[in-house]
Amino acid sequence: MPDIDFQQLTDYAKQFTGLTKEQEDILIELSQEIKPYLPRITDSFYEVLLAIPKAQPFLEGRVETLKQTHIHWLEQVFSGPYDANYSQAMYHVGDVHVRVALPVEFMVGAMTLVGVRLTEVLGEILIDDPSRLNKATTAVTSALGFTLMVMQQSYESSRLSEELDKFLKITGMSRTLFDNLASVYK
Repeated sequence: MPDIDFQQLTDYAKQFTGLTKEQEDILIELSQEIKPYLPRITDSFYEVLLAIPKAQPFLEGRVETLKQTHIHWLEQVFSGPYDANYSQAMYHVGDVHVRVALPVEFMVGAMTLVGVRLTEVLGEILIDDPSRLNKATTAVTSALGFTLMVMQQSYESSRLSEELDKFLKITGMSRTLFDNLASVYK
């Protein structure tokens, strides 16, 4: 894993997505109410993915395991904290997606699907409390954006690593020499 300051990434992603402590508290307050719906959300999510031919090779023989991982992640969305440890874990998830060559647009599309399903469920749960529903959907949108932003950093790191590898190959420079030269400019 590249040398990443996960606290700095966390702060940046929170700033960019507007995820606040108040929103994190809203998500935590919702955790027990939404938990019974997480398997339904996950089943719906994978039902859509399985209908996408380009997604099927990434799912073959793994759907039940992936569903359990997905439910666990959704539980984390509603339990927090959104800290450097969460960012490191989500970066790792993104890194796994990079290693299996999952197209980056799958992450954007998948996060959108999750957001839609969560919004639908929140609408059911909070139908009698429009103010709380508004705050909850805003918190979910910020949290999912935060998560996506962190996961996509692994794609950017991978792209930069590939470009560096090309540079080293073209120049004939060793990685050690490059690292030593780069350390002088830190």
